[in-house]
Amino acid sequence: MSKKEKINEEQVENTVEETVETTQTEEVKELTAEEKLENELKASNEKYMRLYAEYDNYRKRTQNEKVQIYADATAKAVEEILPLADSLTMALSQFEGKDVPPEFSKGIELIANQLKSSFDKLSVTPFGEVGDEFDPNIHNAISKIEDETLGENVIAQVYQTGYKLNDKIIRHAMVVVANCD
Repeated sequence: MSKKEKINEEQVENTVEETVETTQTEEVKELTAEEKLENELKASNEKYMRLYAEYDNYRKRTQNEKVQIYADATAKAVEEILPLADSLTMALSQFEGKDVPPEFSKGIELIANQLKSSFDKLSVTPFGEVGDEFDPNIHNAISKIEDETLGENVIAQVYQTGYKLNDKIIRHAMVVVANCD
């Protein structure tokens, strides 16, 4: 082989090696570009999922706040009507055993029933009946008595009926407790 052929052969080998290296470098660049795109896609998906979760939490939080605002407004309105309920109860108790025109007592009973029906629709329930067990969380004991006919820590008398809206206490019952320590 001549010198010229050797030089050509070396040039061809160098060219082939350079081409292979260039191809490998381009493949590495392409893989890097693909990897970059995949990483960007993953980052975008993660960002989207966080935004979605944040929005979902916001939606749930505002829904709970709306429910709480409604419950508070209802409780406040009912609290303002409770003196009327007390007055109707006292008026009805005054009719017992007395000679009162039936039209008058019947009218008061109808109004009291209508008020009770409205409370039922609003999920307002009265509590604090004579004979119930005393619970300091919902009853306000204003005095205590000793009575052999009643059990221990039992409500003997109710001065003011308590009311609650679902589980929220609107007004504590004022009661007399029998046989408490």
